Amino acid sequence: MPGTNSIQSFDVAVVGGGMVGPAVAFGLVRRGLSVAILDDGDDVLRVARGNFGLVWFQGKGLGMPAYVSWTRRSTELWPEFAAELKSNTGIDVAHRRRGGLELMLGDDEFAHRQHYLGQIFQQGGGGAYETEMIGRKDVEALLPNVRLGPDVVGASYSPIDGDANPLYLLRAMHAEFQRLGGRYLPRRRVGGIVKASDGYELRTTNGTISAGKVVLAAGHGIRDLGPPVGLDIPIRPQRGHILVTERTMPLLPLPMSAFRQTAEGSIMLGVSAEEAGFDDRVSSATLRDIAARARRTIPALAGLRIVRSWAALRVLTPDKCPVYAESKSHPGVFAIASHSGVTLAAANASMSAEWIVDGRPPPEFTAFGLERFSVQATA
Repeated sequence: MPGTNSIQSFDVAVVGGGMVGPAVAFGLVRRGLSVAILDDGDDVLRVARGNFGLVWFQGKGLGMPAYVSWTRRSTELWPEFAAELKSNTGIDVAHRRRGGLELMLGDDEFAHRQHYLGQIFQQGGGGAYETEMIGRKDVEALLPNVRLGPDVVGASYSPIDGDANPLYLLRAMHAEFQRLGGRYLPRRRVGGIVKASDGYELRTTNGTISAGKVVLAAGHGIRDLGPPVGLDIPIRPQRGHILVTERTMPLLPLPMSAFRQTAEGSIMLGVSAEEAGFDDRVSSATLRDIAARARRTIPALAGLRIVRSWAALRVLTPDKCPVYAESKSHPGVFAIASHSGVTLAAANASMSAEWIVDGRPPPEFTAFGLERFSVQATA
């Protein structure tokens, strides 16, 4: 086995072992390529490990119809994707596609949500948009064992929404990647990427890696890695909090944007959106706000003990839509940045991998490039 200081060569080096990198790497190694995932240590921001676990369609893509289409594609691929992971690794990622709700407190919230979703529908030119606004009685029919708080007036509902266990998903993708012959190389912080005669050399804290192609999927790490190779992606952090209750009897048959009962029985509560820079510390004030809204929405939740809480930093672009880009100055170097790592995992493992292998991007990718930010800056 080669020492850590010798140069190891691969067809593709994927930088980042979170949610995006392993999905793409799994798709690449499944196509017969030699692939390495270069991961950092546990002292860096681990966005994937703080994920809420939604496989979510509704509400995404305002201002970008391609993102609506891309999200729909991935939700459609998810059942087969989850089944394949379970069959090959024995890990059940607990994917469910039963529909999803976003509950509204008061008429103002309902009207705002209705207007927001109406804009997404209209930008699609009247095509299908599998989301609708429903009243309180319809919500109660979908949640037969739940007593709603008096302020709940209705919800937005999508029949194609769902959820999964994000930690099991991460474990399953890594397991399948390695089962197929992929190499996972931890504690390999990449300090630089330089052109070589047959591709690129990646200088890491634990030796040099050679690869014909490179995929940057390192979340916030792309801020430093991208610009030297022509991929200056304007991403920023947004802090989100999650609380987890003790396990309880089945209560929530559908996931919601702020409440989700896991397959094990615990209920996850969230999700905040704070502009706190790179501060991922837990805010007690934010936790109180989340708990207070939970009590207003579903009073029975007040009787459950909170057993865990955490904060994590989303990876957001200015328009909150994903980036899929190949460098013009460094052909063969790609970057993927998105805050929807779970939702888009199925698409990243199939069509994103095909883009990197064959150079034929899905039609949606014409909207996901970096050019849109230059246009926004000069508009």
